[in-house]
Amino acid sequence: MARSRPGSSIAPPARCGIGLRAPHLAELVEGRHEVPFLELLAENHLQPGDPAAAGLEALRGRTPLTLHSVGMSLGSSDPLDFAHLARLRALAERLEPALVSDHLAWVSLDGRQLHDLLPLPLLEEAVAHVAERVARVQDFLGRRIALENVSSYARFAESELAEWDFLSEIAARADCWILLDVNNVFVSAANLGFAAEAYVDALPRARVVQLHVAGHEREAEGERLIDSHGAPVADPVWALFERALARFGPLPAVLERDRALPPLAQLLDEARKADARIARAVPRAG
Repeated sequence: MARSRPGSSIAPPARCGIGLRAPHLAELVEGRHEVPFLELLAENHLQPGDPAAAGLEALRGRTPLTLHSVGMSLGSSDPLDFAHLARLRALAERLEPALVSDHLAWVSLDGRQLHDLLPLPLLEEAVAHVAERVARVQDFLGRRIALENVSSYARFAESELAEWDFLSEIAARADCWILLDVNNVFVSAANLGFAAEAYVDALPRARVVQLHVAGHEREAEGERLIDSHGAPVADPVWALFERALARFGPLPAVLERDRALPPLAQLLDEARKADARIARAVPRAG
Protein backbone atom coordinates (compact mmCIF):
# COMPACT_ATOMS: atom_id res chain seq x y z
CA MET A 1 0.00 0.00 0.00
CA ALA A 2 1.07 3.60 -0.63
CA ARG A 3 -1.26 5.51 1.64
CA SER A 4 1.40 7.90 2.86
CA ARG A 5 2.34 8.96 -0.66
CA PRO A 6 3.04 12.70 -0.65
CA GLY A 7 0.94 15.07 -2.69
CA SER A 8 2.15 18.27 -4.30
CA SER A 9 5.70 19.44 -3.64
CA ILE A 10 4.03 22.72 -2.61
CA ALA A 11 2.44 22.00 0.77
CA PRO A 12 -0.26 24.41 1.94
CA PRO A 13 0.94 26.77 4.65
CA ALA A 14 -0.72 27.14 8.05
CA ARG A 15 -2.91 29.91 6.66
CA CYS A 16 -6.43 30.22 5.26
CA GLY A 17 -7.00 29.38 1.63
CA ILE A 18 -10.27 29.56 -0.28
CA GLY A 19 -12.36 27.21 -2.35
CA LEU A 20 -11.85 27.84 -6.08
CA ARG A 21 -15.07 29.03 -7.72
CA ALA A 22 -15.48 29.66 -11.45
CA PRO A 23 -16.20 33.41 -11.25
CA HIS A 24 -12.82 33.95 -9.55
CA LEU A 25 -10.67 31.76 -11.80
CA ALA A 26 -9.52 34.46 -14.24
CA GLU A 27 -8.42 36.82 -11.46
CA LEU A 28 -6.52 34.04 -9.75
CA VAL A 29 -4.75 32.97 -12.94
CA GLU A 30 -3.77 36.57 -13.62
CA GLY A 31 -2.20 36.70 -10.17
CA ARG A 32 -3.90 39.89 -9.04
CA HIS A 33 -4.25 38.59 -5.48
CA GLU A 34 -2.01 36.68 -3.10
CA VAL A 35 -3.76 33.44 -2.11
CA PRO A 36 -2.16 31.02 0.37
CA PHE A 37 -3.67 27.97 -1.35
CA LEU A 38 -6.76 26.82 -3.25
CA GLU A 39 -9.17 23.96 -2.61
CA LEU A 40 -10.67 22.52 -5.80
CA LEU A 41 -14.04 20.78 -5.86
CA ALA A 42 -13.01 17.60 -7.65
CA GLU A 43 -16.30 16.87 -9.39
CA ASN A 44 -16.13 20.23 -11.19
CA HIS A 45 -13.03 19.05 -13.05
CA LEU A 46 -13.47 15.34 -13.83
CA GLN A 47 -15.08 15.51 -17.26
CA PRO A 48 -13.15 15.71 -20.56
CA GLY A 49 -12.97 19.23 -21.88
CA ASP A 50 -13.00 20.88 -18.46
CA PRO A 51 -13.06 24.62 -19.32
CA ALA A 52 -10.92 25.34 -16.25
CA ALA A 53 -8.14 22.89 -17.22
CA ALA A 54 -5.76 25.49 -18.63
CA GLY A 55 -6.28 27.74 -15.62
CA LEU A 56 -5.58 24.89 -13.21
CA GLU A 57 -2.36 24.08 -15.05
CA ALA A 58 -1.30 27.71 -14.70
CA LEU A 59 -2.11 27.73 -11.00
CA ARG A 60 -0.63 24.40 -9.99
CA GLY A 61 2.98 25.49 -10.44
CA ARG A 62 2.73 28.50 -8.15
CA THR A 63 -0.16 27.90 -5.75
CA PRO A 64 -0.61 24.92 -3.42
CA LEU A 65 -3.72 22.93 -4.28
CA THR A 66 -5.95 20.56 -2.36
CA LEU A 67 -8.68 18.39 -3.87
CA HIS A 68 -12.07 18.10 -2.17
CA SER A 69 -14.56 15.49 -3.40
CA VAL A 70 -18.30 15.20 -2.84
CA GLY A 71 -18.80 12.03 -4.88
CA MET A 72 -17.06 9.06 -3.24
CA SER A 73 -20.21 8.21 -1.24
CA LEU A 74 -18.10 6.53 1.41
CA GLY A 75 -21.05 5.75 3.67
CA SER A 76 -23.35 4.31 1.02
CA SER A 77 -24.45 0.69 0.77
CA ASP A 78 -23.94 0.96 -3.02
CA PRO A 79 -20.72 -0.56 -4.36
CA LEU A 80 -17.83 1.86 -4.63
CA ASP A 81 -17.84 3.59 -8.02
CA PHE A 82 -14.39 2.74 -9.33
CA ALA A 83 -15.01 4.52 -12.64
CA HIS A 84 -15.53 7.73 -10.68
CA LEU A 85 -12.52 6.97 -8.50
CA ALA A 86 -10.37 6.36 -11.59
CA ARG A 87 -11.24 9.81 -12.90
CA LEU A 88 -10.46 11.27 -9.48
CA ARG A 89 -7.13 9.45 -9.37
CA ALA A 90 -6.20 10.75 -12.83
CA LEU A 91 -7.02 14.31 -11.76
CA ALA A 92 -4.92 13.92 -8.62
CA GLU A 93 -2.01 12.53 -10.61
CA ARG A 94 -2.21 15.51 -12.97
CA LEU A 95 -2.58 18.26 -10.38
CA GLU A 96 -0.58 16.65 -7.53
CA PRO A 97 -2.70 18.11 -4.71
CA ALA A 98 -1.27 18.24 -1.22
CA LEU A 99 -4.45 16.64 0.16
CA VAL A 100 -7.44 14.69 -1.17
CA SER A 101 -10.58 14.70 0.97
CA ASP A 102 -14.24 13.71 1.01
CA HIS A 103 -17.08 13.56 3.51
CA LEU A 104 -18.21 11.11 6.14
CA ALA A 105 -21.53 10.77 4.36
CA TRP A 106 -23.46 8.94 1.67
CA VAL A 107 -24.65 10.58 -1.56
CA SER A 108 -25.99 7.65 -3.61
CA LEU A 109 -28.63 4.95 -3.25
CA ASP A 110 -29.40 2.15 -5.70
CA GLY A 111 -27.11 3.80 -8.22
CA ARG A 112 -28.85 7.19 -8.06
CA GLN A 113 -26.94 10.31 -7.09
CA LEU A 114 -28.89 12.24 -4.45
CA HIS A 115 -26.73 15.39 -4.65
CA ASP A 116 -26.64 15.86 -0.91
CA LEU A 117 -24.22 14.92 1.87
CA LEU A 118 -26.32 12.69 4.10
CA PRO A 119 -25.15 11.71 7.59
CA LEU A 120 -24.88 8.15 8.87
CA PRO A 121 -26.39 6.44 11.90
CA LEU A 122 -23.71 6.40 14.57
CA LEU A 123 -23.46 2.62 14.89
CA GLU A 124 -20.56 0.22 15.32
CA GLU A 125 -21.78 -1.56 12.19
CA ALA A 126 -21.43 1.70 10.25
CA VAL A 127 -17.91 2.26 11.64
CA ALA A 128 -16.77 -1.09 10.23
CA HIS A 129 -18.56 -0.50 6.92
CA VAL A 130 -17.13 2.97 6.28
CA ALA A 131 -13.61 2.18 7.52
CA GLU A 132 -13.38 -0.76 5.11
CA ARG A 133 -14.54 1.41 2.19
CA VAL A 134 -12.15 4.23 3.07
CA ALA A 135 -9.24 1.76 3.22
CA ARG A 136 -10.16 0.41 -0.23
CA VAL A 137 -10.40 3.92 -1.66
CA GLN A 138 -7.00 4.84 -0.23
CA ASP A 139 -5.43 1.73 -1.72
CA PHE A 140 -6.96 2.56 -5.10
CA LEU A 141 -5.88 6.22 -5.03
CA GLY A 142 -2.46 5.38 -3.63
CA ARG A 143 -2.70 7.98 -0.87
CA ARG A 144 -4.32 8.74 2.45
CA ILE A 145 -7.45 10.83 2.28
CA ALA A 146 -9.07 13.09 4.86
CA LEU A 147 -12.65 12.65 6.06
CA GLU A 148 -14.79 15.72 6.73
CA ASN A 149 -17.65 15.80 9.22
CA VAL A 150 -20.99 16.95 7.77
CA SER A 151 -23.86 18.97 9.21
CA SER A 152 -26.80 17.12 10.78
CA TYR A 153 -30.41 18.24 11.14
CA ALA A 154 -32.03 15.29 12.95
CA ARG A 155 -30.89 12.63 15.39
CA PHE A 156 -30.93 8.94 14.49
CA ALA A 157 -33.01 6.95 16.98
CA GLU A 158 -30.61 4.01 17.10
CA SER A 159 -27.23 5.75 17.32
CA GLU A 160 -24.77 4.12 19.71
CA LEU A 161 -21.84 6.55 19.62
CA ALA A 162 -21.15 10.24 19.91
CA GLU A 163 -20.34 11.64 16.48
CA TRP A 164 -16.80 12.58 17.50
CA ASP A 165 -16.13 8.99 18.63
CA PHE A 166 -17.67 7.69 15.40
CA LEU A 167 -15.39 9.86 13.24
CA SER A 168 -12.31 9.17 15.36
CA GLU A 169 -12.81 5.40 15.27
CA ILE A 170 -13.27 5.33 11.50
CA ALA A 171 -10.12 7.41 11.04
CA ALA A 172 -8.15 5.05 13.30
CA ARG A 173 -9.36 1.86 11.62
CA ALA A 174 -8.91 3.18 8.08
CA ASP A 175 -5.67 5.00 8.93
CA CYS A 176 -6.92 8.19 7.32
CA TRP A 177 -6.88 11.85 8.27
CA ILE A 178 -9.63 14.18 9.48
CA LEU A 179 -10.69 17.46 7.89
CA LEU A 180 -12.56 19.25 10.67
CA ASP A 181 -15.30 21.61 9.52
CA VAL A 182 -15.94 23.81 12.55
CA ASN A 183 -19.06 25.38 11.04
CA ASN A 184 -20.56 21.92 10.54
CA VAL A 185 -19.79 21.10 14.18
CA PHE A 186 -21.48 24.32 15.30
CA VAL A 187 -24.56 23.73 13.12
CA SER A 188 -24.96 20.11 14.23
CA ALA A 189 -24.46 21.03 17.89
CA ALA A 190 -27.16 23.73 17.69
CA ASN A 191 -29.58 21.42 15.88
CA LEU A 192 -29.03 18.29 17.96
CA GLY A 193 -28.31 19.80 21.36
CA PHE A 194 -24.74 18.80 22.16
CA ALA A 195 -21.72 20.91 23.08
CA ALA A 196 -19.67 21.90 20.04
CA GLU A 197 -16.62 22.31 22.28
CA ALA A 198 -16.86 18.66 23.37
CA TYR A 199 -16.66 17.57 19.73
CA VAL A 200 -13.50 19.58 19.07
CA ASP A 201 -11.85 18.55 22.33
CA ALA A 202 -12.44 14.82 21.74
CA LEU A 203 -10.82 14.44 18.32
CA PRO A 204 -7.30 12.96 18.12
CA ARG A 205 -4.67 15.61 17.49
CA ALA A 206 -2.58 13.43 15.19
CA ARG A 207 -5.43 12.85 12.74
CA VAL A 208 -6.67 16.41 12.14
CA VAL A 209 -4.72 17.96 9.26
CA GLN A 210 -6.96 20.74 7.96
CA LEU A 211 -9.90 22.92 8.99
CA HIS A 212 -12.91 24.30 7.16
CA VAL A 213 -14.77 27.43 8.19
CA ALA A 214 -17.93 28.81 6.60
CA GLY A 215 -21.14 30.72 7.17
CA HIS A 216 -24.57 29.40 8.08
CA GLU A 217 -28.11 30.73 8.24
CA ARG A 218 -31.24 30.08 10.28
CA GLU A 219 -34.26 28.45 8.67
CA ALA A 220 -36.84 30.95 7.49
CA GLU A 221 -39.36 29.33 9.82
CA GLY A 222 -38.00 27.25 12.66
CA GLU A 223 -35.01 27.04 14.90
CA ARG A 224 -32.65 24.88 12.84
CA LEU A 225 -29.40 26.23 11.46
CA ILE A 226 -28.57 25.48 7.82
CA ASP A 227 -25.02 25.01 6.56
CA SER A 228 -25.59 27.35 3.63
CA HIS A 229 -22.06 28.46 2.66
CA GLY A 230 -23.81 31.67 1.74
CA ALA A 231 -23.03 34.09 4.55
CA PRO A 232 -20.01 35.49 6.42
CA VAL A 233 -18.60 33.40 9.26
CA ALA A 234 -20.55 34.01 12.48
CA ASP A 235 -18.77 35.12 15.65
CA PRO A 236 -19.52 31.87 17.57
CA VAL A 237 -18.00 29.87 14.71
CA TRP A 238 -14.88 32.03 14.85
CA ALA A 239 -14.69 31.24 18.57
CA LEU A 240 -14.95 27.51 17.83
CA PHE A 241 -12.30 27.91 15.12
CA GLU A 242 -9.99 29.44 17.74
CA ARG A 243 -10.71 26.54 20.09
CA ALA A 244 -9.79 24.08 17.33
CA LEU A 245 -6.51 25.91 16.72
CA ALA A 246 -5.76 25.78 20.43
CA ARG A 247 -6.46 22.04 20.37
CA PHE A 248 -4.62 21.09 17.15
CA GLY A 249 -2.14 23.92 16.65
CA PRO A 250 -1.79 26.13 13.57
CA LEU A 251 -3.22 24.27 10.56
CA PRO A 252 -4.14 25.06 6.98
CA ALA A 253 -7.78 26.14 6.77
CA VAL A 254 -10.22 26.80 3.94
CA LEU A 255 -12.90 29.48 3.88
CA GLU A 256 -15.85 27.99 2.00
CA ARG A 257 -18.36 30.14 0.12
CA ASP A 258 -20.72 28.81 -2.55
CA ARG A 259 -23.78 31.09 -2.49
CA ALA A 260 -24.08 34.86 -2.59
CA LEU A 261 -20.49 34.74 -3.75
CA PRO A 262 -18.72 38.05 -3.01
CA PRO A 263 -15.93 39.57 -5.10
CA LEU A 264 -12.63 37.79 -4.71
CA ALA A 265 -11.01 40.68 -2.82
CA GLN A 266 -13.84 40.65 -0.26
CA LEU A 267 -13.58 36.87 0.17
CA LEU A 268 -9.83 37.15 0.76
CA ASP A 269 -10.44 39.87 3.36
CA GLU A 270 -12.52 37.36 5.31
CA ALA A 271 -9.88 34.68 4.86
CA ARG A 272 -7.34 37.05 6.42
CA LYS A 273 -9.49 37.06 9.58
CA ALA A 274 -8.76 33.34 9.79
CA ASP A 275 -5.07 34.01 9.02
CA ALA A 276 -4.84 36.32 12.01
CA ARG A 277 -6.31 33.67 14.29
CA ILE A 278 -4.01 30.97 12.93
CA ALA A 279 -0.96 33.21 13.41
CA ARG A 280 -1.65 33.77 17.08
CA ALA A 281 -2.74 30.21 17.86
CA VAL A 282 -0.94 28.61 20.79
CA PRO A 283 -1.69 24.89 21.27
CA ARG A 284 -2.95 23.91 24.72
CA ALA A 285 -0.97 21.40 26.71
CA GLY A 286 -2.52 18.02 27.48
